[in-house]
Amino acid sequence: MTHASTPAAGPETTATEPYEKRWLALGVIAMTVLLVILDATIVNIALPAVSTDLGITAASQQWIVTAYTLTFGGFLLLGGRIADYWGRKRTYLVGAVGFAVASALGGIAQNEAMLFAARALQGVFGALLAPASLALLTVLFTDPRERAKAFGVYGAIAGGGSAVGLLLGGVLTEYADWRWCFWVNLPVALLAVVLAIPIVPESKAPGDTRYDIPGAVLITLGLASIVYGFTRVAEASQTNAAEAAAANARAAAQGDPTLVTPDSGWTDGAAWLFIVAGLVLVALFVLLELRTRNPLLPMRIVLDRNRGGAYLTSTLVGAGLIGAFFFLSLYFQQVLGYEPVVAGLASLPTTLGVFVSAGAASALVPRVGPKPLMVLGGLLAAAGLFTLSFVGVDTGFWALPFPGQLLLGLGLGFTFVPLSNLALVGAGEHDAGAASAMLNATQQVGASIGTAVLASLSVGAISTYTADVLTSGADPQDPAVGLAAQVEGYTTAFTWAAGLLVLGAVAAAVLVKATKQDLPAGDAPVHVG
Repeated sequence: MTHASTPAAGPETTATEPYEKRWLALGVIAMTVLLVILDATIVNIALPAVSTDLGITAASQQWIVTAYTLTFGGFLLLGGRIADYWGRKRTYLVGAVGFAVASALGGIAQNEAMLFAARALQGVFGALLAPASLALLTVLFTDPRERAKAFGVYGAIAGGGSAVGLLLGGVLTEYADWRWCFWVNLPVALLAVVLAIPIVPESKAPGDTRYDIPGAVLITLGLASIVYGFTRVAEASQTNAAEAAAANARAAAQGDPTLVTPDSGWTDGAAWLFIVAGLVLVALFVLLELRTRNPLLPMRIVLDRNRGGAYLTSTLVGAGLIGAFFFLSLYFQQVLGYEPVVAGLASLPTTLGVFVSAGAASALVPRVGPKPLMVLGGLLAAAGLFTLSFVGVDTGFWALPFPGQLLLGLGLGFTFVPLSNLALVGAGEHDAGAASAMLNATQQVGASIGTAVLASLSVGAISTYTADVLTSGADPQDPAVGLAAQVEGYTTAFTWAAGLLVLGAVAAAVLVKATKQDLPAGDAPVHVG
């Protein structure tokens, strides 16, 4: 396996022996992978403080999150190809420096426009950093057992990073300032850059490296449109529910028995316009890629049965996983009354479970193959979410939230390690970045779809419960009624999220046929991202 290097790019690997600093390189790359994953959740707990400080309205607040997810999800496939063609180490360094600069801008933001722009920039550079990081891991670790250990580290970060983000966001918001949710990225990113220059080797795609510009435009606009459309559905569901609750409270105070039922977020015409337009653009992208000599995303990457199964599983897991962290955080704070830091601490059992199972999975993948672990992981994670669907208004933390999260974490570790190992088997050195980006893109799109679907189901359950209670003559002003309705919404979301994870396990069971014998030998590169 030959890795082209650029002048003064640092060390390079050879075809005859593994790169001697590969484990140090793994540590460096892991820091920046964690940064990207943390950034998806670290700001969530700080949203109220950010909005108050900068005067951001409730209607605009969602852009603090959406500006990041849109650019990150939209530019991933282009970022992966840039890593392949321009150099994975070079792309990694630019992504890390750019992410640090964007984070600094977010930390000094004086108004909502500056903050939204910084978040969008974070997404753009994250879309360079994420696929470059995982493509580098691919070319560094060619021995099956070593690769499994490396992706065990990645699996632990991917599964537990979101929970750590909630904790870190709570600590920084409560004891420092919300701006540190951005500034904390600077020392980590800069340290990674300083260490990566002498430690991480450069690698590039061999052969034709002409960019597919029309394909890049189509898929970037298509993915961004789909993500934004589903984001609008989720936001509309929550906004409609809040407006209906306020209207019902006013009516009850005036003795009016009329009950206002919130409209579904799926009735938002603009959301459907973006979703349909995005799907059309993606369809045009696929047609273009089938006819292009040097495509941005070769269809052979997606149409391979094993990789296709891995990508579908990744999408479903991404959709179901959002139900754990988003709704569980709301449950801890709004129902159980936990402070942000306590809510973050209460989310750590998931991380504990991931660390345990990721280590076990890294040892088991070379022995039993990817499929059994992916199926087991999906079912364990689903069992964890199903356990959480039984929480109530006064449920003790150790009774259900702790075991439910522990099961969820164990399942995620067993899922992400073999999923990462399998997703790009046989993709070839030319396509490492593109295939890495595809795995990231499926998780991002899955999370957006999951947010919309689960938010809508949650709002619907809250409305139905409230209507039933008020019809029975209960006092709508009673806080207990509101809390019980919220719990009904959260538990409904947990139940459906568990169903999505079961579907992910079924997809792995039906589509994945690879066994341990199909994993490459030590001298054959596997590109996993």
